[in-house]
Amino acid sequence: MASPSALDPALLAGIDDLELVARLIVEGAMTGPHRSPFHGYSAEFSQYRSYRPGDDLRHLDWKLLARTDRLYTKQFRETTNMSTVIVLDASASMAYPVSPKSGVSKFRYASMMTAALAHLLIAQGDAAGLMTGGDDSRVYLPPRSSRTHLRAIVAGLDRLTPAGAWRPAGTIATAANLLKRRGILIVISDFYDAEAGTLAEMTRAMRRGHEVVMLQVISREELTLPYRGAVRFEDLESGATQVIDAGTAAAAYKTAIVAFLERWRTAARSAGLDHVLMTTGTPPVEALREFLIARANGPHRQPETSEAP
Repeated sequence: MASPSALDPALLAGIDDLELVARLIVEGAMTGPHRSPFHGYSAEFSQYRSYRPGDDLRHLDWKLLARTDRLYTKQFRETTNMSTVIVLDASASMAYPVSPKSGVSKFRYASMMTAALAHLLIAQGDAAGLMTGGDDSRVYLPPRSSRTHLRAIVAGLDRLTPAGAWRPAGTIATAANLLKRRGILIVISDFYDAEAGTLAEMTRAMRRGHEVVMLQVISREELTLPYRGAVRFEDLESGATQVIDAGTAAAAYKTAIVAFLERWRTAARSAGLDHVLMTTGTPPVEALREFLIARANGPHRQPETSEAP
């Protein structure tokens, strides 16, 4: 097992082998009693039969007992593995910060989390798929559960370079339609360039029976604006530039970013979606562990992040 320092986001980002990075993150997060949060979809009700001593009491149908005064046990049949599609934002805004000296980019951090989640799902026998959104970066791999498929997902992530814009509503709708039965949709993005229909499509997917998880990835720099003096900022998608006095703008900026994140958190909670904020300064192993613990404690609970704006 790697030492804790080896799980620092900057050091993990420097490892070329993304599959190794995913394994390190998952192994670190799964130490102790933290089970995967993705179990629970692998059996379907089949039929009733009379209760026999020794049957699991959790499978007794108490309502049927009240109506018939007889004990019946629910029987279940194993189904094919549960399917998850991870939708990864590969637009240009995810490349921030561009310089490695400034820290881990949102896209590299999101790629590490995508690979780790795929590793976790496939290791437990479930199926993971990948869909990316970006004008110049499109990958779709249908959910499968083999180790070979995990390597295909990692290879697909390695080939991606964030560029252009993306159309989240359409991408999310397509991903949901490709889940032929009840499954999980995980959307990883900064949600800056979200269209008006993005929340509506995630809500629609949930109403069709899918579980929808939003992982909102934000960089340390975007939270804190750690600059002073006149700074020229460039929009990574449009190329537009603007020079501002960072010190003067800091207070208003921090108020705006807090309000932006709160709007998404509130909107997700109101819609019944699972929203998780992840910051690039938090080691991925810690972010994943907090995610697992939060889901183990109940649905739609936001884990505390180790950084705050």
